[in-house]
Amino acid sequence: MHVKEFGNKEAPLLVFLHGGGVGGWMWDRQADYFTNYHVLIPTLQGHGDRSDETIFSIRENAVEVIKLITEKKKGEDVHIIGFSIGAQICLEILSLAPTLINSAMVNSAVVIPTKYMIPFITPTIKMTFPLIKNKTFAKAQAKQLYMDGDFFTKYYEDSLRMNPSTLIAVLKENMAFKLPEKISNSTARILVTAGEKEKGLVKKSVQKIVDGNQKGETFFVSGIGHGFPVAKPQLFNRVLKDWIENGGQVVGKMEGIEQ
Repeated sequence: MHVKEFGNKEAPLLVFLHGGGVGGWMWDRQADYFTNYHVLIPTLQGHGDRSDETIFSIRENAVEVIKLITEKKKGEDVHIIGFSIGAQICLEILSLAPTLINSAMVNSAVVIPTKYMIPFITPTIKMTFPLIKNKTFAKAQAKQLYMDGDFFTKYYEDSLRMNPSTLIAVLKENMAFKLPEKISNSTARILVTAGEKEKGLVKKSVQKIVDGNQKGETFFVSGIGHGFPVAKPQLFNRVLKDWIENGGQVVGKMEGIEQ
């Protein structure tokens, strides 16, 4: 597993899991901010420096991250943070290792399957994949994820490296994912976030994740769609810091903060 490691190795662990089609670089502003923590940013299967891999599995990625945490943990608290499919992997980790994680920040996760769309993924990707090399098309795609600024070069480079088979696997895993049944066994606190302009499926998923979870909390971010960590990194960092250090009730504490 390819992992970037930053900060104080004696401090609590922060593990950041990137979204599909992007890379660990999407967390650069978080790595710069959380210098007092032990930060781990792994690269998921088939992405970036692992682009020679043509498989992608939410469960297998979760198992890899659990192994990484177990190797790096020295008794300190562990906090996991994921975006999009990285957030789905966070939820899988909480299910597979219910007592390993102290808290999780789950951003823009979908836990309501849309399996009826899966048969259309392969033909659609095979038809549109050549467009990835077109910078105009790539910029339009990046803009939807708020990666059309400083991150565009890295976004474009990683897009060119990704195998179409991997992209198909990522999309199929994303659309088939449902909230793990054993998530209720997790002892972790869970903060679930989404942009107010996200698709309805994401918003419904937010509520589904926290329903029946006494340690769950929601936070909707005004003015944005899919991309809280990149679109509003300063607010994201403050919310995450408060969540980790003050034990919850982020929404109340964030009232009045400029977003």
